[in-house]
Amino acid sequence: MHPEATITEIDNVVAEVEGKGWQTHISQGSGMTVIGLQGKGQPLDSFYIGQMPGVRDSMLVTAKFKLGSRVFRPEDTSFQIGDVTVGSDQFVVIGGPCSVESREQILEIAQAIKKSGAHMLRGGAFKPRTSPYSFQGMGEEGLKLLAEARELTGLPIVTEVMSPTKVSLVSIYADVLQVGARNMQNYDLLNAVGRAHKPVLLKRGMSATLADLLMAAEYILSHGNNRVMLCERGIRTFDNKYARNTFDVNGIAMLKEITHLPVIADPSHGVGVRRHVDAISLASVAVGADGLILETHPNPEKSISDGDQSLTLPQFDQLMGQVRAMAEAVDRTFPKI
Repeated sequence: MHPEATITEIDNVVAEVEGKGWQTHISQGSGMTVIGLQGKGQPLDSFYIGQMPGVRDSMLVTAKFKLGSRVFRPEDTSFQIGDVTVGSDQFVVIGGPCSVESREQILEIAQAIKKSGAHMLRGGAFKPRTSPYSFQGMGEEGLKLLAEARELTGLPIVTEVMSPTKVSLVSIYADVLQVGARNMQNYDLLNAVGRAHKPVLLKRGMSATLADLLMAAEYILSHGNNRVMLCERGIRTFDNKYARNTFDVNGIAMLKEITHLPVIADPSHGVGVRRHVDAISLASVAVGADGLILETHPNPEKSISDGDQSLTLPQFDQLMGQVRAMAEAVDRTFPKI
């Protein structure tokens, strides 16, 4: 639409296309209104639509992912989680253990990372593990402990949901629903978290292309849930001798170019080696990520899961100072909560 288009002119266009069976998604930013069309409505006369009062241009979104495309929404998407805004000039850090192991553990971590400046608390109550004999999480008891940690510190909770049947339960406790790498193409789960209308952290699958990740996000967006964060967490390549995964730093830059959705980097899984997490974290900030999700533990050697990649609490505190300096160097603010 023209920047000067009136509300009546916008409503008239919406009424016209919805009358032909199309769903509409209105995006506004920097004085511009874009009306995105989705679905299988009747064919539209693009010349007629283009001549309607207030219309500046009409175009076909050729990318398979529509709602996540910058053609649909040129401006960055941002939304509030707790006291911080994700996707704005603010840089956010999510910290916490791979798994909730005990009340003492999660409360100690929550208080420590809050003191270091973290903005959200991560922790797994349900854990997808390669081996069926590995620790699978504490379940609802773990969710209750996360909620207690939030009550103590004020930090919003990010935790994974593994199946559509668990979405309603996890939504009671969580502020952000995480879809893990192994579930990125679990379409029933994507539809369920889309309908839940809670913020979602969608992790890239271990063998997924950027297009695969964006198409997975499209499932969530198609339910009108626009609060989606994409997470780069490393991919499987031919070289896994020295690192757990290959962290796709350039993937972050590419995502920031082709989609309006916030991008969170996960250096812990990306490299899988504690001593290299700092460097990959700073590279992620420099290349344009909107935030980090970091694993930390009071005693990583005794962690039930992912100890090799978890930072100690002093290491997390030191890294936070470096991340703050790097964020400011690339004109991002580092909110204090």
